[in-house]
Amino acid sequence: MPEPASTSGDDAGLHVEDEAVDFSGVPWEAWIGVFFFLVLGGVVLTQFITRYVLNDSASWTEEIARYLLVATVFSGAVIGVARNNHIQVDFVYRYLPAGIGRILATLVDALRSAFFLAMVVLCYLLIQRLGASRMTVVDLPVSILYWICLGGLAAMAWRSLHVSLIHWRRGYSVLERPESTMHER
Repeated sequence: MPEPASTSGDDAGLHVEDEAVDFSGVPWEAWIGVFFFLVLGGVVLTQFITRYVLNDSASWTEEIARYLLVATVFSGAVIGVARNNHIQVDFVYRYLPAGIGRILATLVDALRSAFFLAMVVLCYLLIQRLGASRMTVVDLPVSILYWICLGGLAAMAWRSLHVSLIHWRRGYSVLERPESTMHER
């Protein structure tokens, strides 16, 4: 029969040690996204407490939470662009000749950057059309939300151009070499 496990304080060969946390690689846009997320969490907690604990729902919390969710998405999406984690189909590139794959990957980079730049312009035009429109419950201009979206789109355009430049300088993109990362040179 096997001997029973000892409970005399030994760790049975298991030793866990936490690694040091390093935030140096976190892009500045991520901190903006974290800020909006934390404020959103506070507003949702306020909504929960007023609705279910105090039984007197604060009407402003639902509208502000909705706008903060949009702000969180637009500021957080910049991280995906900066890390080049957008959805991609690299299966086709395995069967294309290298030259055609390079041209197609460059075209994808250019189209992505052009899309974000066009969205910046369209968002700005939308802000101009909104004029002095106010939020429904809270007496603030609704353009505040669209300025945040514009900032997120502008940061995505900037990061997209930066990613395109990296791909151009090193001569390949993640589409052509899926095993590569943005930090390789």
